Amino acid sequence: MLAEKLLFFAGAGAISEAMLKGLLEAGVVPAEQITVNNRKNRERLFQLGQSYGIHISQQREQEIAAADIIILAMKPFDIHQALQEIGANITPQQMVISVVAGVSTETIESQLVEGVAVIRAMPNTSSFVQASATAISRGKHATIEQLEQGKQIFAAIGSVTEVEEQQLDAVTGLSGSGPAYIYYVIESLMQAGQQVGLSEETCRELLIQTLYGSAKMLKVTGKNPQELRRQVTSPNGTTMAGLAVLEQGDLPDLLKKAVEQATRRATEMGQEISAMQPT
Repeated sequence: MLAEKLLFFAGAGAISEAMLKGLLEAGVVPAEQITVNNRKNRERLFQLGQSYGIHISQQREQEIAAADIIILAMKPFDIHQALQEIGANITPQQMVISVVAGVSTETIESQLVEGVAVIRAMPNTSSFVQASATAISRGKHATIEQLEQGKQIFAAIGSVTEVEEQQLDAVTGLSGSGPAYIYYVIESLMQAGQQVGLSEETCRELLIQTLYGSAKMLKVTGKNPQELRRQVTSPNGTTMAGLAVLEQGDLPDLLKKAVEQATRRATEMGQEISAMQPT
């Protein structure tokens, strides 16, 4: 379905590189069919071109007009300017996929000619190792077939879950920002391990495998996390002693507040960006 499609990435940041790497390693689209553009940093484009063998943008308007799929991957507050610059080159024969946090398909559609299909997705940076948790939804002009093409792109870099668009801000707060929460926990556990006498290298090795094994247990067994936690926690044992400290600090409430705050910020950003929309 995608093997002959031409892709144009508008934006060359971390998520674009993660998607590029995943798509190329999965063999979904050959490098010569991908062009990447970045308005401000040509050095970054040359770096990506050398690393992945993709085309770096030379004639943006013509390249966009020739593309089958345009992927919007710029910073959220840059999207209006970007759409003003490139929107006139996008037609209803093409499809737009946005991974821009907080920006609705309606906001994007309003700056394109009538009838352009827009797909909105929220991957995370685990795309870089083909392990993203991506949520996806479609705008009013996108067909089921186009949604399936979008799913195929993101399936190459991890798992894909279809959601209603109004849920995407919550997805941003949970799995979009989620890797940072997990890294923060691992960072803290590494520091704790060193405080009780382990080397940094030993902590890293043990914790990576612990994290991997825990995630695999959840995926393979299908059991809920509460049940698996109880299996680890012997009465009056070491795990119970450690969990008691986490409960005193109300870790569940802190994580809940983190997700709520990130979700709220995604919604606020969307409102702020919508308010900036040119009339």
